[in-house]
This record gives sequence, C-alpha cells and structure tokens, in this order.
Amino acid sequence: MEVKELGHIVLYVRDIERSAAFYRDVLGWHQITMPGDGVGTRFPAAAFTSGRTHHELLLIEVGDEAQPLPRGRHLGLYHFGLKVGDSDDELRAALRRCQEAGVHVVGMSDHTVSHSLYIEDPDGNEIELYIDVAGVDWKDGASVLAPVKPLAL
Repeated sequence: MEVKELGHIVLYVRDIERSAAFYRDVLGWHQITMPGDGVGTRFPAAAFTSGRTHHELLLIEVGDEAQPLPRGRHLGLYHFGLKVGDSDDELRAALRRCQEAGVHVVGMSDHTVSHSLYIEDPDGNEIELYIDVAGVDWKDGASVLAPVKPLAL
C-alpha cells in the first residue's frame, strides 16, 4: 500500500454552529450542504471543502459534556496545517483576518521550507496556516528538519 494524499480530517466539536461559523466565515472553507444541514443525523455535523475534493473537513458535535482537550505534551493530534497561499503577503492577510475575528494566535514560525501562523479553533484545536517558501528545496530532507526560527510578519 502507498498513501497518495491526506484525504480529510474529522474533528469533534462542542457546538456545531460556533465551529461551522469559524471554519466557514473566518477560514473561508466552503460548507457543503448536508441532508437536514447535518442536524437530522445522529450527531449534528458539518462538512467543508476547499474545492480539491468532496470534503476535507468534517465536524461532529459532541456537546458541552465532552472532555476538554488535554494541554501540554500528550498523545494524539498536535495540529493540522492549511496552506493559505504562496506568499508572506497572503500569510499577513490571514493574520489580519484572524486578529479581526478575535482568533487566538498561538505563534509564528519560520520553518525554512514554510512560514507558519499557529491559531486555535473555538475548541482549542491548533491549526497551522502556512505558505511554502519559494525556491527552497525540501526534497533533501535537511531543509524540512532545519531549526525553527521566529517569524515576524
């Protein structure tokens, strides 16, 4: 077997309306129409696509009784990355949009091969918004593992 690409991510969320608004209105994903808007299903859900495939993100509501995300070093998902363009200007625009929407910005990093902005969604899931740095050869492996440097946008 050979993995061809990352297909989609599924996240449990406390409040489907709040999270759908974040991913749709702040991050700009296209929300896919689901039967009954996902509310008629066993668990309220919402699906999103960037246009690359049928869905890249699925949110499933688990309600207020769900356990919070563990903080600090733990097993499981650390973050997922979303490419938001090809230039630092586009990353700056993403930063401005997040700041205007009151999104919690965790940090910014220069990874040599990419420039990244780290944010949290309404449930505390960490998301990396990034651009690939033009002209950097990532295939040698050394660039991907280069020390992380601070990024000033």
